[in-house]
Amino acid sequence: MSRSESAVDADSAADAVAAFARGDPVLVHDAADREGETDIVYPAGVVDPAAVARLRNDAGGLVCVALSDTVADALGLPFMQDVLDHPTAADHELGYDERSSFSITVNHRDTFTGITDEDRSLTIRELADAAAAPDADGFADEFRSPGHVHLLRAAPNLLSDREGHTELGIALADAADQPPAVVVCEMLDDETGAALPPTAARTYADREGLVYVEGASLLADLT
Repeated sequence: MSRSESAVDADSAADAVAAFARGDPVLVHDAADREGETDIVYPAGVVDPAAVARLRNDAGGLVCVALSDTVADALGLPFMQDVLDHPTAADHELGYDERSSFSITVNHRDTFTGITDEDRSLTIRELADAAAAPDADGFADEFRSPGHVHLLRAAPNLLSDREGHTELGIALADAADQPPAVVVCEMLDDETGAALPPTAARTYADREGLVYVEGASLLADLT
């Protein structure tokens, strides 16, 4: 989708990379002909309890941590679909892509229930540390499963393989010299329960002083 075809006037990929390098969240709309969703995307290492509260209250979707394929492989993190031994995992057809990026769920071992803003932010920050220096044995010592933070595994060649928020986020982190661990959370519309329209996401970004970028811009500049 070109800028002229976009429903809103989006910021540039350069703006998004600069914001991410500062540790600021960025709003990323994938594409109208894909999920058609805008996610709030954070570098995992900067996520504090206030950031988790923003994701809960202002986004409302599922709080996930996307990891690069290299990190996921080093940590032995599978695609959930490949290891789930249950009939529901069969014939897994998606309307928006060939496969889901979901891996396992985790809590850091220093959390209590794992669901509070404090607990989830701790788990997320520790995942950023784990991504910066992957160690499978150390990962098992630091994290337990199942947990309250969903892990996503990016495609090996990122945007050349798949154009989801998982890959867009990791590509953004790479361009911004951030560890290959990002938080993604879908923005939902309180009135309809559907994905928040791009115009409303743009309005939110303007109000909060955040960057809103189209996935097409990231695809054009980061591949």
